[in-house]
Amino acid sequence: MQAIIYPSILKGKIQAPASKSSMQRACAAALVANRKSIIHNPGHSNDDKAALGILKALGCECLLENGQWEIDSSKSFLVSFLTPHSSPLIVNCGESGLGIRMFTPILALSKREVMINGEGSLLNRPMDFFDEVMPQLAVDINSVNGKLPLKIKGPLQPKNIEIDGSLSSQFLTGLLFAYAASNAQDVSIKVNNLKSKPYIDLTLKVMRDFGLRVPGNKNYGEFYFTNQPINPSTHQSINYTVEGDWSGGAFLLVAGAMSGNVVVKGLDIHSTQADKKVLEALQNCGSDMVVENDKISFGRSGGSGLRGFVFDATDCPDLFPPLVALASCCKGTTSIKGVSRLTHKESNRALTLQDEFGKMGVEIILTDDEMIVKGTTEIKGAVVHSRHDHRIAMACAVAALKAAGKTVIEEAGAINKSYPDFYDHLKSLGANLSTNQLINY
Repeated sequence: MQAIIYPSILKGKIQAPASKSSMQRACAAALVANRKSIIHNPGHSNDDKAALGILKALGCECLLENGQWEIDSSKSFLVSFLTPHSSPLIVNCGESGLGIRMFTPILALSKREVMINGEGSLLNRPMDFFDEVMPQLAVDINSVNGKLPLKIKGPLQPKNIEIDGSLSSQFLTGLLFAYAASNAQDVSIKVNNLKSKPYIDLTLKVMRDFGLRVPGNKNYGEFYFTNQPINPSTHQSINYTVEGDWSGGAFLLVAGAMSGNVVVKGLDIHSTQADKKVLEALQNCGSDMVVENDKISFGRSGGSGLRGFVFDATDCPDLFPPLVALASCCKGTTSIKGVSRLTHKESNRALTLQDEFGKMGVEIILTDDEMIVKGTTEIKGAVVHSRHDHRIAMACAVAALKAAGKTVIEEAGAINKSYPDFYDHLKSLGANLSTNQLINY
């Protein structure tokens, strides 16, 4: 699919999308809660669908009714996980990095052999973590040189372990869910150099909201489970509302700061989501922004007066793409730290951003762990490529709103991974944007 975008002035109100970070964690929590859960404001991105597909593969009853998902795991959890079976269970995580990293330890609780696969860029993302950690927890595992597909057979036995948290916090999220679902007592997980701590805060909040056992932690360096018993299953349903997505919402906020009089609703300013930190960058660059409890508004300046800024994205690497779009139209240079976190995303985002924005006349310099973006008053319309990365497609689309001339984004359908309504939302705000199906994604 191609997206064709012309310079545009935006105006209007828009509701931020549902958070896939929150939605996928809710699916995992609903699985191990061993009761009926009702998920309100659910997302419908490809990653969300992949998480729901895993639950269905495990036998959960999943019903979409009145815009909310009703998930009953009271039978499937016990049957699928605790009963040996002669044939392997097969699950597919789509392209979701969080999905594979979070569900694998949970699936390892099973006595049944499980085959775990994925699609697209996920097939090339490293899974060495599991090869190193799962055997320590009595789980047999086979991978293809540290990549998918994985074959695992448990049941996982919680033990005191020490892990590396420098690549991603998502592995820890999966272990916390698995330990909570098991009868883990007096065990701990020590974590070295944990990145993206706010995402662990989100994990702990979701666990708490679903009535799961929540570990204590010592300054995020050790997470420990005491001899607190597992919460008994009850007939009372759990109600959970998926948060608005600060990751996807960041693109709307940047578009508002750059291009027009926009109001973004549905983002909780008290959220634990790491990408809420985008507000710091928007303040530092001098955007005409007003933050209230229920909405974030941008004035009529249309991006005039924006200046380069300094930002540390180590704990929120998904902000690099929208911040590069923002920095591209700021006066002066912008410094964004945390480049090392970008290597194992859907693409090597540091190099991809450098290449694709270079086509639009924006110079990006990479030095060690820092990205320098030189702002310009002459963003060029160009033919760019998403590299099958949803955030690259959205970043290019936002920058195109301020470009001189037409911008064409190849493989623009990559947005379906996280924010399938993105182009429609931009159009509803007045963006001169069209899509076609000349290239299938």
